[in-house]
Amino acid sequence: MIYTCPMHPEIEQDKFGDCPKCGMHLEPKAAFAGEEDNKEARILSRKFWIGLMLALPVFLLAFGEMIPVINLKAIVPYGLSRWLQFIFATPVVLWAGNIFFVKAWKSVLNKSLNMFTLIAMGVGAAYGFSTIAIIFPNIFPESLKQHGKIGLYFEAAAVITVLVLMGQLLEARARNRTGQAIKALLGLAAKAAHRIRKGKEEDVAIDQIQKGDLLRVRPGEKIPLDGIITEGKSTIDESMISGEPVPVAKIEGDRVIGATVNQTGAFVMRTEKIGHETLLSQIVKMVADAQHSRAPIQKLADQVSGYFVPAVLGCAVVAFIVWSIFGPPPALAYALVSAISVLIIACPCALGLATPMSIMVGVGKGAQSGILIKNAEAIEKAEKVTHILTDKTGTLTAGRPQVTAIIAAKDWNEQALLSIAASIEQSSEHPLARSVVDYAKEKNYELASVDGFQSVTGGGIKGKVNGKAVLLGKQKFIEDNGISLPEELKKKSGELQDNAETVIWMAVDGQTAGILGISDPIKKTTPDAIRVLHKMGLKVVMLTGDNEKTAKAIAKELSIADVYAGLEPKDKQEIVKRLRSEGAKVMMAGDGINDAPALAEAEVGVAMGTGTDVAIESAGITLVKGDLNGIVKALRLSRGVMRNIRQNLFFAFIYNAIGVPIAAGILYPFWGLLLSPMIAGAAMSFSSVSVIGNSLRLRNIKL
Repeated sequence: MIYTCPMHPEIEQDKFGDCPKCGMHLEPKAAFAGEEDNKEARILSRKFWIGLMLALPVFLLAFGEMIPVINLKAIVPYGLSRWLQFIFATPVVLWAGNIFFVKAWKSVLNKSLNMFTLIAMGVGAAYGFSTIAIIFPNIFPESLKQHGKIGLYFEAAAVITVLVLMGQLLEARARNRTGQAIKALLGLAAKAAHRIRKGKEEDVAIDQIQKGDLLRVRPGEKIPLDGIITEGKSTIDESMISGEPVPVAKIEGDRVIGATVNQTGAFVMRTEKIGHETLLSQIVKMVADAQHSRAPIQKLADQVSGYFVPAVLGCAVVAFIVWSIFGPPPALAYALVSAISVLIIACPCALGLATPMSIMVGVGKGAQSGILIKNAEAIEKAEKVTHILTDKTGTLTAGRPQVTAIIAAKDWNEQALLSIAASIEQSSEHPLARSVVDYAKEKNYELASVDGFQSVTGGGIKGKVNGKAVLLGKQKFIEDNGISLPEELKKKSGELQDNAETVIWMAVDGQTAGILGISDPIKKTTPDAIRVLHKMGLKVVMLTGDNEKTAKAIAKELSIADVYAGLEPKDKQEIVKRLRSEGAKVMMAGDGINDAPALAEAEVGVAMGTGTDVAIESAGITLVKGDLNGIVKALRLSRGVMRNIRQNLFFAFIYNAIGVPIAAGILYPFWGLLLSPMIAGAAMSFSSVSVIGNSLRLRNIKL
């Protein structure tokens, strides 16, 4: 197994670890379909919860000291409180937070300063300064003391450590979940097959099948591997590949695909592809490659850290030198306090809250609105989307065939026509028969028994209902039985076909009774959602495995200009790749297994909550109701969250920008002012309060 960094793909090694450049965890380079190694997540979880329990009393003790109305001294004496803070904070920083110091040291060795460098500096300075202050209090000048004591920063060191641990834990769990899409895909494959050898049938495991082996597939079973039918016929549910709900009729010589589901008939197939050659294995590889190729979120804080870290270090060094030369006696003590104060005030407490707080509130708001967001990356990238690529079936449409038109001939009414049609369809194995029967039952129409039922392959069905001879099927089937069709109904049939509806003709006792139109209807909410997306300046593109005529009819009704029809999973993924290479920021919406590679390839994948588990696992956003309006809400939410994050980062950095020069002593020559520990603590707390308060405003955002 080769591991690489998602942010720096040139980094490769043969064991799990951290990237020497950015400190991120390395990920497997190849598709990994086994059990994920949860060791790292378990370690982080243990560190986080133990660290949280130990940091809480440190925070309460320090908080009580800063608020005069709380008489903490009556409960815990001042001196004991300081030592308790030291005792509780030490394991938090040195045990729970040791991983950050390791990452920071690596960043220094590799000359690639990052957020972990800043965290280690701030936490180390806060803890180190406070430890020296409590063990060697006499080395500090009296002018720097409050009530004869130096201010402590144990609570800052402990709280920052726990906050960053929480972020690392969430990241580790999210990374483990990325393998669920691959596991779900592999779960689709058949585990065994009925192999025929020398006229005898035997059950064998899939990995024992060789090319050329003959396999028997019975009704309701998954097709084991890719191959060709050599004997028999059936209808097969290939929605896994095409996304279309109507099963496909197969006869001798037709290709069948592994993991699709056999419906009605039994057949014998010859195996053509095994192992990694199968279409299912190719889909697994496409999903894995696409997930790996997407770079994780590049937070503004990380980008700024490359400049901020050396600037803070430089300021601390300059402050130390200047105070050593020009400071009042004891100059060295003033120099040390000033340099450490710079590092403490630069400690990224608010910076650590800036992004997680906005994400947490934003994700909660999204969940209330039926938008489930997998990670912060999806929120950030959704803001920049320029193209919305959407599947047709199950996304724009309802996802299952329904009776959408009933046109009765002269002397017939809708109820009589549908009752007879549903009665004879009860005995049919045709994929569309169920939609006619279901529609009649919804209307509570009575169904009669059928005598002399016959199915004519490629034509239709015939039989007797209540003593009347009934023919049901294609137009040619009715005409071949010597029945003339009214021109008016022929015209209506043409109009229905132009609207991508399948037309079924019915004749009773030698006379035309009417026609039924069956289609996958557009969801009621889809047209309004498409109009809003256009108003937002987004380009909407339809990708579908359905035929071109049907796709264009749906697209015309929804005012979608760009349509790609007859696509396989790889084709959809290639279109996403091409658009991204041209500079487009792509959001892909779909609900099927065939959409999974494209969902993983896009900047943001949006899965319908009514769709498959594979699609949901491959996507960054899931819409609970499977409603396209959810995309509009998700885009508005992402824009609001990212705007909020930028405001938070401003609050976090502005306090540092003002506080660092003051901590360095820039005001001392003019007014004799040095940053006192109480003011530093208040400034750090106020920056965090500002960030939290601003983040909570997202609860009121209108979607």
